[in-house]
Amino acid sequence: MSMNFLNPVTTQTWTNGRHLVRCVKVIQETWDVRTFCFMAEQPVLFFFKPGQFVTLELEIDGESVMRSYTISSSPSIPYSFSISVKRLPGGRVSNWLHDHLRIGDELAVHGPVGNFNAIDYPADKILMLSGGVGITPLMSMARWFFDTNAAVDLEFVHCARTPRDILFQRELEHIFTRIPEFRLHIVCERSDDLGETWAGFRGYLSQAMLELMAPDFMEREIFCCGPPPYMNAVKRILRDNGFDMAHYHEESFGATPLAVQEDVLELVEQAEAEAEELDTADMLSVEFSATGKSVRIQPGETVHAAAAKLGLHIPKACGMGICGTCRVPLTSGQVNMEHNGGITDEDIAEGYILSCCSMPTGDVVVEY
Repeated sequence: MSMNFLNPVTTQTWTNGRHLVRCVKVIQETWDVRTFCFMAEQPVLFFFKPGQFVTLELEIDGESVMRSYTISSSPSIPYSFSISVKRLPGGRVSNWLHDHLRIGDELAVHGPVGNFNAIDYPADKILMLSGGVGITPLMSMARWFFDTNAAVDLEFVHCARTPRDILFQRELEHIFTRIPEFRLHIVCERSDDLGETWAGFRGYLSQAMLELMAPDFMEREIFCCGPPPYMNAVKRILRDNGFDMAHYHEESFGATPLAVQEDVLELVEQAEAEAEELDTADMLSVEFSATGKSVRIQPGETVHAAAAKLGLHIPKACGMGICGTCRVPLTSGQVNMEHNGGITDEDIAEGYILSCCSMPTGDVVVEY
């Protein structure tokens, strides 16, 4: 059969990197959550793995700020992508987006990246567990399964504070009433202050509740996203039942927890103490070829730290190898890179590293 009637796609496709996009739609989802939809000036096919995220490059009060957000839309709607952002008390970036980002505004995004996605862990039976705005990556996955007619048995559990906090409620009900293999369960912690009652599951997610909603949860691939206490509660239930945690996946980026910050400070103090005892002969050379600068660092220091010593600012958002913002080409030498999904295997094969979590093992040259 001749295929001459098919025209090749001449539109550009998205790859991990820095992209200029324009806000084309702002949707008030709930009283404190807004969805921002973006497109490129010239058509771009924004394909990504459902569950992945982008990092927004913003200027707030004259300062460059990076912040990562999960994509809530599905790549089955390919010419745009959306993020859904909750207004938070004291949330500098989320509140700025709510107050200032308008239709027509242009900004740069980095990505898409992330190991937490539905493509890399295919399964016939899936359980999705979300808490609050943590529903966004799971919504992207559910929309993808629905739009692509995926042969998946899906149990979707969403936990919200009150009925007025339920995100994407109408769309969820539409999706989950059309396919018998898709089942929706919504849990509300309590009724809201407006007197709206809730007839469904109430309280906090428990094992008894989970057994009622998904009796075969032990046999399912599990995707979980929500506040850390929510994800910890889910993991406790699963571990208590001997669940094989190789089939459990969670979204883990966000603000660095206080405990981690304290660990980092401890490590810094420890490193400073050890540095005094190190012989200068052990130091390594890091050269930045584009600017012609070089510096010697102690073993265990990162490429990003080396750049900072020279006054070179490599953009970064998370500092933990998650967001992919600090990606740079390594042109010579080797590094030990302990990342958390912020770089693809293809990028690594092409010689890229994440400077925030790459420690030279010898002299290196970086193109920056």
